[in-house]
Amino acid sequence: MKPIYFDNNATTMVAPEVTEAMIPFFKEYWGNPSSMHTFGGQVAKYVDEGRQKVADMLNCHPQEIIFTSCATESDNTAIWSALQTQPTKRHIITTAVEHPAILQTCAFWERQGYRVTRLGVDNKGRLNLDEYRDALDDDTAIVSIMWANNEVGNIYPIKKMAEMARERGILFHTDAVQAAGKIPLDLADVPVDMLSISGHKLHAPKGIGLLFVRKGVLFRPFMRGGHQEKGRRAGTENVPYIVGLGVACQLAKDSMHDELTRVAALRDRLEKGIVSQIPDTLVNGDTENRVPNTTNISFRNIEGEAILLMLNQYNICASSGSACTSGSLEPSHVLHAMGVPFKYAHSSTRLSLSRYNTQEEVDFAISKFPEIIATLRSSLPSRTRLPLP
Repeated sequence: MKPIYFDNNATTMVAPEVTEAMIPFFKEYWGNPSSMHTFGGQVAKYVDEGRQKVADMLNCHPQEIIFTSCATESDNTAIWSALQTQPTKRHIITTAVEHPAILQTCAFWERQGYRVTRLGVDNKGRLNLDEYRDALDDDTAIVSIMWANNEVGNIYPIKKMAEMARERGILFHTDAVQAAGKIPLDLADVPVDMLSISGHKLHAPKGIGLLFVRKGVLFRPFMRGGHQEKGRRAGTENVPYIVGLGVACQLAKDSMHDELTRVAALRDRLEKGIVSQIPDTLVNGDTENRVPNTTNISFRNIEGEAILLMLNQYNICASSGSACTSGSLEPSHVLHAMGVPFKYAHSSTRLSLSRYNTQEEVDFAISKFPEIIATLRSSLPSRTRLPLP
């Protein structure tokens, strides 16, 4: 049975068009784009074409794109560069609901003596702009806030927050991994200084990412040892994956209307179909302002891992919180920051769709969820099934 894949915030299927575009660069055009000879040098134009396609999706200049291995590298590079170019500034602002790529990096710098402000959120995961404004000060080197949350899908007011930082002369970085390909990203309109994207979250392969660095922003490389990417990121260019990322960005741009309409409708159908049939459920996050593919639902008194195991019996792929922290038995740090009660937070199930999902898959999952939750609740001690006071 073909898997029903509702875990696209963890990784996505490589689009067939992407795979097809990459194959020649494994078989025919495998030269080093930095070589002086024609065989290698001819490959450089395909790197440029990939860079242009990425820039077209983001509405920026292609030379503002630096190719990396992944968004985690891009995030680390952004913060590193901001601190190295501003050695007298010792303050970083982020949020309590960031991806570990940012939270753990900020924790590292905190151990080096930097001051880190982690903005809180309300019970729907929304930020308070007054709290943010008060946190900005003359010692702030960089603000790093995700464009969209990987667990609950919330979209944050990045344009407004970047504008507020710019008014104070403070660098602003956003991890846009969960926003890219799902909502329009117009960097001619949104004044972020740096932005991270990971290829495998928008139907490109794992092992390729990018960092946007706006023209005029002082920059120091994190990866050293070569002249590649105009001296901004050392290491031989991963040509097949750069080509693939370019095609994936082109497809994402062309599919944006489908993402915002059909995929959103499928997500809503899945969410309503589950919640309407099962009592004691909670939809986590801001349902009025989220990416179109994501829902995060909690079922009182049930372990999220048990739900995933039973879904897996039907070949339904989902996740409990972030795939990057799935080995932890602790409730999601995102739901904890939102104040979700423990009896709900432990059972969070994230369902994240893509343009490759179908209504038939959604309806099959809807038909199985009540049975799964009923089975798990029937195995609970009777006292845990009593209504909460």
